[in-house]
Amino acid sequence: MFGALAEFERDIILVRTMAGFKAARARGRKGGRPRVMDDKMIAMAKTLMADYSYSVKDICQTLGVSRSTLYRCLKG
Repeated sequence: MFGALAEFERDIILVRTMAGFKAARARGRKGGRPRVMDDKMIAMAKTLMADYSYSVKDICQTLGVSRSTLYRCLKG
């Protein structure tokens, strides 16, 4: 009996959460963590990486991102 009640309550919470997400999207909210590098920064990073006179450390300092962020954004 309690299991069925808990499952019903969980379903209600799920429906309300999804409705809240939908209402937020309608107001222009996207949700999630903001991106560190936009398309312009990624293009700049690709240009700098193609020129072998710059080290990865220099590129990261110029763009203000970590090494892992740089490689993750260039991979995709």
